[in-house]
Amino acid sequence: MPVDNSRLKGFYKLDVEERRQMIAELASLSEEHVAALAANGELDDASADRMIENVIGTMSLPVGVATNFIIDEKHYVIPFCLEESSVVAAASNMAKRCHAMGGFTSNNDAPMMIAQIQLLDVDDHTRAIEQIAQSKGELMDLANSLPSTMIRLGGGCKNITTRSLETLSGPMLIVHIHVDCRDAMGANAVNTMAELLAPELETITSGRSLLRILSNLATQRLARVSATFTPEEMSNSGDRSDGVSIIEGILEAHHFAMADPYRATTHNKGVMNGISAVAVACGQDWRAVEAGCHAYVAYHQGRYGSMTHWEKDAKGNLVGTIETPMAVGIVGGASKVHPVARANLEILGVESAQELASVMAAAGLAQNLGALRALATSGIQKGHMRLHAKNMAVSAGAIGDEIERVAQQLISEEGPKTQTRVAEILEELRK
Repeated sequence: MPVDNSRLKGFYKLDVEERRQMIAELASLSEEHVAALAANGELDDASADRMIENVIGTMSLPVGVATNFIIDEKHYVIPFCLEESSVVAAASNMAKRCHAMGGFTSNNDAPMMIAQIQLLDVDDHTRAIEQIAQSKGELMDLANSLPSTMIRLGGGCKNITTRSLETLSGPMLIVHIHVDCRDAMGANAVNTMAELLAPELETITSGRSLLRILSNLATQRLARVSATFTPEEMSNSGDRSDGVSIIEGILEAHHFAMADPYRATTHNKGVMNGISAVAVACGQDWRAVEAGCHAYVAYHQGRYGSMTHWEKDAKGNLVGTIETPMAVGIVGGASKVHPVARANLEILGVESAQELASVMAAAGLAQNLGALRALATSGIQKGHMRLHAKNMAVSAGAIGDEIERVAQQLISEEGPKTQTRVAEILEELRK
């Protein structure tokens, strides 16, 4: 269920069990959900074997919660599942910095997915397109004849369109089935509809169908999120002039990403640090989400560039927006099979796929700003090193309280933070 307040003061200072219990109380988690979060081997062999083939075991990743998020006037603590340090902290930090302007706001499309049917050996494309248009009503009725909860809830096939495509294999007629998937991601539903309609389309066009599958470029299922940050909030000290300078640096970094695909790739990786981490935590097909997000940049802009947009408004505030495909669901798939995914959705308290899409887009926007702000001020390594230093200490063989002591020594020193230096610090400590 949703939380009343995402401002969890001192949360990071608690130990793991204390954090888990606080979130359990805030989100009214059941004992089953708490147990799933607490079990390091939370996915048993039987559950794993149902999810993929040739299962030999499972692999765990940390789940942390990003705090301070207010989206459409509702508070969220957002589960992130990933291995990279500083991401959760940065997203939480940036989410707090837009509270003065009301937090994040969203404006999403309906949950429409597209299935594609590839028709080959069609002699007359113009006539075939006309015949498909004349038969559209019957084709849509056939698609919606499937026994489906999604259709009963008002979803289903809403339109059928066609495209003529020139390829190295010759001309192809591509039929798009537009499906409202309600609260499902929709892959199974749209693929089933495509399989059902393909023989009918072969009859109508006298062609041969080959591929019948959804597209992960969900251009009709866009999530749009924006937020405004004052100069005072962008400054650590609350000093407006300092905030103005930081905003200018962020814009210069953003303009670099807009102009250069080498920088844009790393810039967008930062966006996906937020989006993909929430997708994994909530049992979504994060590969599909990532493919759609990256493809949409080139599709929408005509070339690869920034997934986000940053600018100054008339008052000098920093305004960030993101518009990207977000094909996610809260029914079916791993979101209902994986016990921790179920627990994480319960923590979020989202009531629709559209709401989950807003949360994921907001997480991506916040994490992108965190990276831009770090790059434009102290540099990215300072934040990374706080946690990464501990990993380096463990890699060097540190145990127990040695880990913290080695990490603190490394962070406090000037100069490069190398694994060789970590080993030297550990050796000096043990002497």
